[in-house]
Amino acid sequence: MRITRTGRRGRRAAALTTTVLTASALLLTGCSSDSDSDASDSNGNITLTVADFGQFGYKEADLFAKYHKLHPKITVKEETTANEQDYYPKLLQQLNTGSGLADVTGIEVGRIKEVVDTQAAKFTDLSKTINVSDWVSWKEKQATASDGTVIGAGTDIGPMSLCYRRDLFQKAGLPTDRDAVAKAVAGGWEDYLKLGEQYKKKAPSGTYFMDSASAMYNAVVSSSAQQYYDASGKPIYKDSPSVQQGWNLAAEAASKKLTQGLPQFTDAWTAALRKGSVATVACPAWMAGQISTNSGDAFKGKWDIAKAPGTTAANWGGSFLAVPKSGKHTKEAAELVKWLTAPEQQAEVFKAIGVFPSNKGAYDLPGVKNATLPYFNNAPIGQIYADEAKTIPEAVLGPKDATIKDTISTQINNMEQRGTKPADAWKAATDAIDKVIG
Repeated sequence: MRITRTGRRGRRAAALTTTVLTASALLLTGCSSDSDSDASDSNGNITLTVADFGQFGYKEADLFAKYHKLHPKITVKEETTANEQDYYPKLLQQLNTGSGLADVTGIEVGRIKEVVDTQAAKFTDLSKTINVSDWVSWKEKQATASDGTVIGAGTDIGPMSLCYRRDLFQKAGLPTDRDAVAKAVAGGWEDYLKLGEQYKKKAPSGTYFMDSASAMYNAVVSSSAQQYYDASGKPIYKDSPSVQQGWNLAAEAASKKLTQGLPQFTDAWTAALRKGSVATVACPAWMAGQISTNSGDAFKGKWDIAKAPGTTAANWGGSFLAVPKSGKHTKEAAELVKWLTAPEQQAEVFKAIGVFPSNKGAYDLPGVKNATLPYFNNAPIGQIYADEAKTIPEAVLGPKDATIKDTISTQINNMEQRGTKPADAWKAATDAIDKVIG
């Protein structure tokens, strides 16, 4: 998934290995421009534009150049917006005006429900091009309209794990082996906080058990099928058991000073990773790249990855590729989407930037199945994330999921940083959300 979406900012990737394999990725910071989707010449050569945000990994995996070799008459041009929060309003404007759209456009999972409900008629039905059963069961359902139209092909998902500092755990008298750590938090995120209290008793000076209570909150909610909306489309975030659990745990973490109180992907957060003051991070698959990039060589091998707390798998993140009907080359664009999201290409992107495939066919490919992360003490991430991906519950999505999540996260940060009382923070969050969703 992209880091630059609803609270996650540009990323580089951790090095992956199947034997001694290493790979890194460059941060994408380009700006999107008006599409030239009708670009073609008298010889039948065409240009397809792909509009996306953050880092989809296609450039790093050299996939566009490979596609051109397979299809010499097709050149693919990528238009990237660094921040999804800038990208999405522009996409909506383009859809509403019917102009400026690329041949292929990326859609963030937190936006997909709103797009499916309000804009599905403006996209090509990809069910006629892709085999939706190739993806993990819940992924393509997220992009399926009520009439069965599939408007997006899944790119990646964010199965959850726990990233932790082995050296800090050892100094605090906690287990360091990844299986032992997983066992210590097997009871759920409540056990995670208990482990945090143990850590705090002997914590190395200047360190904190977790980076952000809002990150833990997102991990808790992401492990539930019912999050901010019910199956009928009614907002239920005020009464949702997963939201209440996540909020209460976040409030507890803040009150017990188990967190450094740093919103993720801010300058202060990256500085804390570089300094080495954070002992654990709630860690969807794409997070490893952030940690390794910002922590630097000094902490290579000191980080590790364990199974996420609890017995219910969680997903945090993921995107889709869609084909607007307004394009001049929708058939070719749909074939490009099919190729980019096929197992072999998703495996190449995983190798290049660490985002985990949503196409099940990639899981048995050696580059995914045998992947480890040298930076994280050779953690077997191919195995860890594939096991998680297969058991993630099918979540009910709503049109304003991203807005709700971000608003609640902001108030959790206020509890951490400003000492805002939980009741006051909750009222501020719900008042702000109600103004947006009505």
